[in-house]
Amino acid sequence: MLSKRYLIIAAPWVGDMVMTHSLVQLLKINDPLATIDVFALPNLHPLIKRMPEVTNILTSHFMGGDIKLWQRFSMGSTIKKNGYDQAYLIPNSFKSALIPFFAKIPRITGYLGEQRQLLINDARILDKEKLRTMVERFSYLGCSKNTALPKLLPLPKLRTLPNELAATMEHLAIAVPAKPILALCPGTEQKSKRWPEKYFAEVALAKKKQGWDIWIFGGKKEELLANTIQKCSGEICLNLCGKTNLAEATDLLSLAKVVVANDSGLMHLASAVHRPVVAIYGPTSPTLAPPLSNNATRSLSLNLSCAPCGKKICPLGHNNCLYQLKPTAVINAIDEIAQIN
Repeated sequence: MLSKRYLIIAAPWVGDMVMTHSLVQLLKINDPLATIDVFALPNLHPLIKRMPEVTNILTSHFMGGDIKLWQRFSMGSTIKKNGYDQAYLIPNSFKSALIPFFAKIPRITGYLGEQRQLLINDARILDKEKLRTMVERFSYLGCSKNTALPKLLPLPKLRTLPNELAATMEHLAIAVPAKPILALCPGTEQKSKRWPEKYFAEVALAKKKQGWDIWIFGGKKEELLANTIQKCSGEICLNLCGKTNLAEATDLLSLAKVVVANDSGLMHLASAVHRPVVAIYGPTSPTLAPPLSNNATRSLSLNLSCAPCGKKICPLGHNNCLYQLKPTAVINAIDEIAQIN
């Protein structure tokens, strides 16, 4: 029997891509000889390269709300020659189904949404009560229709490469750490999910006094957040924001004793290299997308009556779900899981 060829249409977010690794692993477990390709934006490629089950990465150039129908038709026609047996759609958008449809992939699997039922022939209805977490929803696409999801899903697990880590540390002039490292990840795409920078600074000060080194992670968008943390803490942190790609951040995060992060892509990245994580939730649910790791983690949420609202701007104008979550709670959680690991 010939091995199957699968194409995964990735979501554009780091966290979703990390959680998609559970689906990738499930497909490989069920079909060890399968070819699994991923269609993703260029910024996600360094991350996908750390997934050993992935065979090839196809480059998407479609951002945000871009339809670009002719370009999608052209791309679909180009990849038709790859002979994929099945495509899996992680996004629920109409446009995400166009390329597999134009590529005439025999089986296109995805959840119903945005009137795309004419484009997908293996349509699933999302049961949010049965599939309570995002990783379960992504993984269920890899199961036959009307079958149960495995009780134990493979957790996202990204490779770390010692040689590349050493090269990154040399390039950034980072010495081999002699003290425990606290990694801070203050960014998120959604501003309403950000724990205040001054709170991150208070945590940094407390752990620095206890002999820890503090590293701040993020992209160029997080440079302003990191600068504020540095200003509030007296420049005690190593600011890595904007200085690493996702692969380099993956390797460096693997050195952390504990990671403190908002509900963000870097939180999921840290979990996928099995670092202890203190995850901070405000307007989002800790149940929907928790840290996925066998290591000790803590998901902190005040569980206010107004949360989780999921809104980009607090409807009540106060963001109490984050502002009332004080640094002491995070420091105590760090100390708890640091004692376990």
